[in-house]
Amino acid sequence: MSRAQTQTQNLTDQQLASINAQNQQFLNQQQQTGSLLNSQYQSILNNPGLSPADEAAVTGQSQGAIASAFDSLQQSAANRVARTNNSAGFSELTDDLARQKAVAEGNQAQQNQLAFTNTAFQRQMSALQGLSGLYGVDSNLLGRTLGIPSQLLGVRASTTRPSGFFTSLGSGLGSTLGALPSALF
Repeated sequence: MSRAQTQTQNLTDQQLASINAQNQQFLNQQQQTGSLLNSQYQSILNNPGLSPADEAAVTGQSQGAIASAFDSLQQSAANRVARTNNSAGFSELTDDLARQKAVAEGNQAQQNQLAFTNTAFQRQMSALQGLSGLYGVDSNLLGRTLGIPSQLLGVRASTTRPSGFFTSLGSGLGSTLGALPSALF
């Protein structure tokens, strides 16, 4: 082997060793990131809804807004009675306001519960999509392991495509990290 060939062989070996080291570094980083994302997705999957404190805050704020509006109407009626010194119809008005307030609070509580359930479902689906992106597993298969019928997943996915920040982030990171090994090796 000539000197030029030996030198070329040595440079090729050095470059190959450098590329292999860089690939190993990328693989280690991918595994670390995958482990981190896996634990976060699992956490979201196991606890998909809002925390009890967040639910209480949302409920308290929405119910407080309703109470404030109806209390304002009640105070206006009381001021009118004081101003005119005529209480005719006041008790009927307060009874009607109380009924309307109860209906509004009930409707708001129902809307809150529906929103809490939808939030939990969307977060669960985002976590499933992230996990499927990390491992290349069909989200229908993951859904079935959780006891969610695939028909429900298909109907839900076709009617409401989650389009939030976390959905995009999870799907993008999962598919990118899932594709890295095939791109590197």
